[in-house]
Amino acid sequence: MRPATLVRLALAGSRTDTARVVLTALSALLATLAGLAALTVLAIEKPAGDAWVESEQYRNALLREPGLRGGTAFALLMLMIPVLALAGQCARLGAPARDRRLAAIRLAGATPGQVTRLAVLETGMAALLGTLVGLGAYLVGREVLHRPDAQGRLALPTDVLPSPAAVAAVVLGLPVVAALATALMLRTVTMSPLGVSRKAARERGPGPWAGLLIGLGLASFLAVRPATDQLRGRDELLGWLVPLLFAVGALAAMIGVVIGTGWISYHCGRLLRRHARRPAALLAAGRLMADPWAGSRTFAALLAALIFGGGAAAQRAYFATEDQLDREQNRLVGVDAGADPFYLSTMDLVDAAVAVAVLIATGGLIVALVEGIVARRRAYAALVATGVPRATLSRSVAWQALAPAVPAILLALTVGTLLGRGLFREVSTGVSSTEICEATAALCDDPATREQYTRIVYTPEIQRAVAVPLEHLAWLGAGALAAVLVTVGVGLLFLRASTALDELRMT
Repeated sequence: MRPATLVRLALAGSRTDTARVVLTALSALLATLAGLAALTVLAIEKPAGDAWVESEQYRNALLREPGLRGGTAFALLMLMIPVLALAGQCARLGAPARDRRLAAIRLAGATPGQVTRLAVLETGMAALLGTLVGLGAYLVGREVLHRPDAQGRLALPTDVLPSPAAVAAVVLGLPVVAALATALMLRTVTMSPLGVSRKAARERGPGPWAGLLIGLGLASFLAVRPATDQLRGRDELLGWLVPLLFAVGALAAMIGVVIGTGWISYHCGRLLRRHARRPAALLAAGRLMADPWAGSRTFAALLAALIFGGGAAAQRAYFATEDQLDREQNRLVGVDAGADPFYLSTMDLVDAAVAVAVLIATGGLIVALVEGIVARRRAYAALVATGVPRATLSRSVAWQALAPAVPAILLALTVGTLLGRGLFREVSTGVSSTEICEATAALCDDPATREQYTRIVYTPEIQRAVAVPLEHLAWLGAGALAAVLVTVGVGLLFLRASTALDELRMT
């Protein structure tokens, strides 16, 4: 098959195929913007001299201080997780129709390898289109947002660019990753002229071994502080050990929670089948037990965002406790100092990033639920034809989405909070002494009189446990649950069209 023919066939298809390509390109665009933004923060050059000298050309302290840029870039990279999960959900959109089209191409004489390359090329070209548009949007936005204030300071790092190699790694690497992921997903798919079949192992209930991954993640975060204390002074070793513990812990906990959702889905189905008495719940129970991993695929991006949000809530509680303790110590020595809003205002930006991640994950949820309803439209139409009311099917879809979602949301928030508290369990201050001059400024400035008006105030050592941010976690959980409810509502709009009896005559 000639390359031109391969490209033409990759671009062919129905409106569903066009929607899949557009959504995949949009996901790649968003991932490109997040990746290039993170690389831009890391590309800020340090001023000459001390490595910790601030870059005064920026208004935001997150960009000025070198020690905060790594965390800022990490938060931007975290936004890529729900975006890439959205791309994975979009790649499954209209899968049955695509399978029939690929089978027709096989019937026309294409080999299995050519058909696989065709599907991989479709995803890769869509992702490449999105990354190129994202690069263009990044360059245009850099010029539009380059607006120094009266002091010549910038709100964003529009005066620097990542290296060409880093830009190429993002723009070309994302399509390559998307193409490889498509090839990996097609490894169990057999495309024949008679149709498409998938080789799958016999469905069994997922084991609880995902808890081992969650335990590994928590242990990695708990080991950060002891490792720092034991290796104090050995900066070279700490330079790679601490980031490794963070990366391994976060990745293990995230994978554990996502995989654990499959175990939750299966056992929710078992409980519903055992105790439910209504047809809607029984239908949902059968579906949850038949495909328990559907919840893991559907809620992956949302759960990742909630783990990050739970950790951010724990860190905000630490900063709030530290600020409260500083105020109390200042009052003990008679100094009326206000709160330092820097760290708490920084956490506001982190919370905004979490909200954006949840919003993107909601888009992935909608795509996944709609794709599942459309893919099973003949089964739903058959149920309606046998007398099952559409209202019962609607309640079944709601049960199927909400039953695993509620415990999975609680698990993600719990794990995220435990990860954060593994680093920030308590706030402590050492014994300190402060000289206070109780006289006028003139007497205090004069060395001859200052001593007789000066008294020393000692502050004791204080250790205070960081409170669990229940209110913040409740808002996160409520937002995630609202996202699931919105998703169910949008899915039900497609359910009525997918249960039309004409679907029984569709091929």
